Amino acid sequence: MKVAIIPARGGSKRIPRKNIRQFCGKPMIAWSIDAARRSGCFDRIIVSTDDDEIADVAREYGAEVPFQRPERLSDDHAGTIPVIRHAVSWLLDSGFPVDYACCIYATAPFLASEDLQQGERRLRESRCSFAFSVTSYAFPIQRALRLKQGGRVEMFYPEQFATRSQDLEEAWHDAGQFYWGTADAWIEERVIFNADSVAVPVPRYRVQDVDTPEDWASAEYMFEALKARNNHG
Repeated sequence: MKVAIIPARGGSKRIPRKNIRQFCGKPMIAWSIDAARRSGCFDRIIVSTDDDEIADVAREYGAEVPFQRPERLSDDHAGTIPVIRHAVSWLLDSGFPVDYACCIYATAPFLASEDLQQGERRLRESRCSFAFSVTSYAFPIQRALRLKQGGRVEMFYPEQFATRSQDLEEAWHDAGQFYWGTADAWIEERVIFNADSVAVPVPRYRVQDVDTPEDWASAEYMFEALKARNNHG
């Protein structure tokens, strides 16, 4: 059995109520639920939340909220892995035989159902513990600068000053959208960013953190631009 788990606590501070705030015509979390539903990957789509209003919105858009997330996993310091572990444990204890669980962030409006399908395929084919979305850095990280006191600069890697950008290895980072994993991997709280994980690359124009009001505005501009392009095509 395969389950999608969307963590969505109610205590966001930088963007209050961001998980259910209206984003381009729907509550933000609805976009993640829709992507999960369209993918056809999941037997159940579950939202893990401590908030009654989030739970009501999640149910309205087709997700289940069969339990309330414990208070100990709902503060600012709660990590994703323990939250997903709790949900998988709850399902197993309730007699639901989970084989694979996919954590989908509630603030991932650019997530495509095809990405979820590809993630599932790569997880199965690789026999890894996890498969998750990544995207490339727009600029070579080997040429990154550090700003010091008084605005002075220094390179993190000064030995790379004379190296041409095209000769530097491309670097990637977590896209912050989804994490497929085996049930055992979640229960054992295995580390995600290591050699027992496989990457699912997504283009940079479909990746945007949504942590600050500036991020939110940028995401709306990107979303509307993509929608206009797709409608035009």
